[in-house]
Amino acid sequence: MKLTAGCTDCLMSRVEYESRLCIDDSLRVSEIVDACRDLLGRTIADPVPAPVIASRVHRLAYRMIGDDDPYRSLKKGNNEDAAAVCREVRGDLSTFRDLALASVIGNTLDYGAMAHTVTDNFVEFFRREFAAGLTVDDTAAIERHTSRVVYLADNCGEIVFDTLFADYLKKSGSHVTFAVRGAPILNDATMEDAVALGLDRRVDLLTPTTDGIAELGLNRDLTPPALADALDRATLVIAKGMANYESLSDDRDLPPVAYLMSVKCGPIGADIGIPVGSRVALLRE
Repeated sequence: MKLTAGCTDCLMSRVEYESRLCIDDSLRVSEIVDACRDLLGRTIADPVPAPVIASRVHRLAYRMIGDDDPYRSLKKGNNEDAAAVCREVRGDLSTFRDLALASVIGNTLDYGAMAHTVTDNFVEFFRREFAAGLTVDDTAAIERHTSRVVYLADNCGEIVFDTLFADYLKKSGSHVTFAVRGAPILNDATMEDAVALGLDRRVDLLTPTTDGIAELGLNRDLTPPALADALDRATLVIAKGMANYESLSDDRDLPPVAYLMSVKCGPIGADIGIPVGSRVALLRE
């Protein structure tokens, strides 16, 4: 999926948001936003998926901010919030569909998107969303493909639910490769976050999506050999979140892909044909 003109303001709002997390100087924040807007203007027409361009913009912002992980404290809070929910609801998450839905609800822990606001009471929000269920529910069809899974994680917070989902897959006999970001970008989960949850001991292979490059989604040009091999052998890719959708939705050289996400922007909702706010477990074969 390519970046559109409608994505520009949202991307710049994220740049401003992450800048203000670290800098209490409106003039300096404006300089960073202007530099990133200039870079975006020069690259928006490049024939690459949207996350490739967005990643270039965020890497510039981080260099100018002088912090390689502006969301550090938010990510810690996200994981704590998700862990609190898991302690209360884990007994109710007994099926593949339950765990898929829980991981989709976790995907709402995302900051800086113009059309999306993070709840300040995640336990109450989780219960309400869990009762509402999935807007698009292909979980029965998805589960049939789970012999060898490549699980592409997204945000902190939701990775707590992803870990429960990975445990379920392993107990059901799946071979699971679990992939996280190769370096901090936005509030996405990294190897540090995954190891803290014990994922290195709970799945067959824990791998970064890049060798140390801050990159959203899955950039096939930067994929480490172990992950590339796992993708070649997979029977299913579970792709969490919007950046993974943008990266893979036009890629036809993949096994079946299950897109699990909360739809938080208009262009992705329009691409799928559903409204913003939808909870999606969508299989594309």
